[in-house]
Amino acid sequence: MNILVTGANGQLGREMRLASQDSQDHYIFTDVVDAEGVETTKLDITNRDDVRKMVAEEHVDVIVNCAAYTNVDKAESDQEFCELLNAKAPENLAVVMKEANGLLVHISTDYVFGADPYNTPCREDQQGTPTGVYGMTKLHGEQNILRTGVKHLIIRTAWLYSEYGKNFVKTMLNLTATKPLLKVVFDQVGTPTYAGDLAAVIMTALEDYKKETYSSPRPASNYSKTGIYHYSNEGVCSWYDFTKQIARMAGNTACDIQPCHSDEFPSPVIRPAYSVFDKTKIKETFGVKVPYWMDSLEKCMAQLQRVEGVQGV
Repeated sequence: MNILVTGANGQLGREMRLASQDSQDHYIFTDVVDAEGVETTKLDITNRDDVRKMVAEEHVDVIVNCAAYTNVDKAESDQEFCELLNAKAPENLAVVMKEANGLLVHISTDYVFGADPYNTPCREDQQGTPTGVYGMTKLHGEQNILRTGVKHLIIRTAWLYSEYGKNFVKTMLNLTATKPLLKVVFDQVGTPTYAGDLAAVIMTALEDYKKETYSSPRPASNYSKTGIYHYSNEGVCSWYDFTKQIARMAGNTACDIQPCHSDEFPSPVIRPAYSVFDKTKIKETFGVKVPYWMDSLEKCMAQLQRVEGVQGV
């Protein structure tokens, strides 16, 4: 298969580059910005004609959309561009892949939930109740994809981190290494997700799609596993617990990490208080085993130590 990855220089996109290294499929990694040390094809996914042209030229069978506007706070004052990238661009990808009878794998977020109070893991059929512009535009993106009728896998994830880019793990590594005191919220809970694990699940899904769709001479018009799925690592923690483990694994013992309430850090948007996913569907559908969040954090920390030296991140 020919597989086009958007947002290829972001956290998940970089992990997709690694995960696909031994694949027999042909990957085209696209972004609007370059990244040092990796080959990138320029593609503006907000331009449907540009997407259509590349899909035709590269004979693309699958698009994995890792691109998004993810600055949650800034989104509140940048709604128009956020809607363009998080809602209109996925619609462009969906329309073009519908025309090509291909598959769209789209990454969404726990921020599509949050306004309604709940304390049980979120299922895929739970009604979206976003609390801000970011979550609202990501929900619009999902809805736009569904309306096109394209074959799709929409995978919602949460608390994503990796060795690449800016993320909570790298920020806390720096702060716990340099600050004598740090306050971190304990009243927002969820599950961290290592982008490398999510990339591995996407690869498993792509292999399943290839097996089902291309087992006959002509590609099937439908895909039996089309739908919305939830994926994060296993377990539950607060941002405070997450930070404590990051500091412990890095050996940053001098920092006094204290729990605090989220209202001590005013924000333009209310973040979901409970971002725990029910992952039964993705585990049963694709036969994946989901790693425990602390085990995956250790894996990422080991990579950071090897590549950069944790203290200097």
